[in-house]
Amino acid sequence: MDEESIRCRKRSSDQGADDGLSIESKKSKSMNLQKEVGLVSGVCVIVGTVIGSGIFISPKSVLANVEAVGPCLVIWTACGILAMLGALCFAELGTMITKSGGEYPYLMEAYGPILAYLFSWISLVVTKPSSFAIICLSFAKYASAPFYPGCDPPVAVVKCLAAAAILTISLVNSLSVKLASYVQNFFTAAKMVIVVIIIVSGLVLLAKGNTQNFQNSFDGPPLSVGAISLAFYNGLWAYDGWNQLNYITEELKNPYRNLPLAIIIGIPLVTVCYTLINISYFTVMTATELLQSPAVAVTFGDRVLYPASWVVPLFVAFSAIGSANGTCFTAGRLIYVAGREGHMLKVLSYISVKRLTPAPAIIFYAAIGIIYIIPGDIETLINYFSFASWIFYGLTALGLIVMRFTRKEHERPIRVPLIIPIIVTLVSIVLVLAPIITAPELPYLYCVLFILSGLIFYVLFIHFKFSWAQKISRPITMHLQMLLEVVPPEGVTK
Repeated sequence: MDEESIRCRKRSSDQGADDGLSIESKKSKSMNLQKEVGLVSGVCVIVGTVIGSGIFISPKSVLANVEAVGPCLVIWTACGILAMLGALCFAELGTMITKSGGEYPYLMEAYGPILAYLFSWISLVVTKPSSFAIICLSFAKYASAPFYPGCDPPVAVVKCLAAAAILTISLVNSLSVKLASYVQNFFTAAKMVIVVIIIVSGLVLLAKGNTQNFQNSFDGPPLSVGAISLAFYNGLWAYDGWNQLNYITEELKNPYRNLPLAIIIGIPLVTVCYTLINISYFTVMTATELLQSPAVAVTFGDRVLYPASWVVPLFVAFSAIGSANGTCFTAGRLIYVAGREGHMLKVLSYISVKRLTPAPAIIFYAAIGIIYIIPGDIETLINYFSFASWIFYGLTALGLIVMRFTRKEHERPIRVPLIIPIIVTLVSIVLVLAPIITAPELPYLYCVLFILSGLIFYVLFIHFKFSWAQKISRPITMHLQMLLEVVPPEGVTK
């Protein structure tokens, strides 16, 4: 009887130890994001994020700046080449510094914390949420258009639908990484359907002899550097997302292989699609008609696919929502990494215990995105989004050159020719300075001042770490931690 009791107690003790080990294992697992993104999902993140609303919005803006078909097509192709060169730079950086957060860890390694903080400041407050807002506003316009034939949808309807899209996408990304990946894969497949429909229709029309709009295609007014730069801004906006896979490096399976391979597959595929889509547009529309079209893709569908033209706004809406999902998926990781490094509230670096997602970061990102819906001026947002983005793209490419000399000890599974980051850096300088020199406007100054204003917050909250700021943030962190059931990732103290 005593021996049996001892054996029972021993088994109970062993089981308790095993349970404790299991709990500890689960806790350890919950402390970091998991590697759940493979090659196919990686390509879908790039293609699905890049091909969004841009190709259905930007053709008008690119053409409006160059005013001729030939230069328009050249700029679309050149934008793809530039995106590819930038992506190759990021492939070397991403396999050399395998941290999530896109440019943030690279700027930190190359220049130190101040520039990295300024990047996180401008990204989290301006560029990323404004990009999210632009895409969701585009989705809302296309999704609501069929219900208001012959006129523009009411502004209130568009903005409410865009806000609903932001909330839904954020919920999906907060619930599960796998669910967000499945959603991304589905919408990437859906958007490729409309891309193929437009391209094939255009090629058929071209084969039938609809080439009149390509005659004398380079006849137009003289081009200024400023006009070319603004055309590039709008074209590059459509390609934005070429660096998105670097935001989730820590969640990539075998990043040394899948990161560069996804880039090499994804960016050229997008470039070919964009060029052919623009050619298809010009098979049915003159330059003037394209500029007068309220929605280029819808006009194309009405002229070529009638009576099945309704598929165009439907699949364009799918395309936009897929791009918004990819943007949310990657941008949430930047907030998470910045919080982990102490450059944002610590709670933004916390991970959901049950879902293994950076839920606080995604919620914060969604809240800022909804604020940007209020003004709703898409073209203005695109111009200043691109201006701010290319400042840091250029600094990142320059950082790669700097680290070739200052960080020789780093292993580089991929090593691009030095001429590539030099080209990207020089092009970035031209893109940033040309609009300011040729057509100076106060908003560019405001954008620069806003970037530099981040230094005030850096000095107050990061450098000196005033105790009163910590006293304010501590109860906020504790309440959010309990409400959202989140814990700090490994290496971050409470």
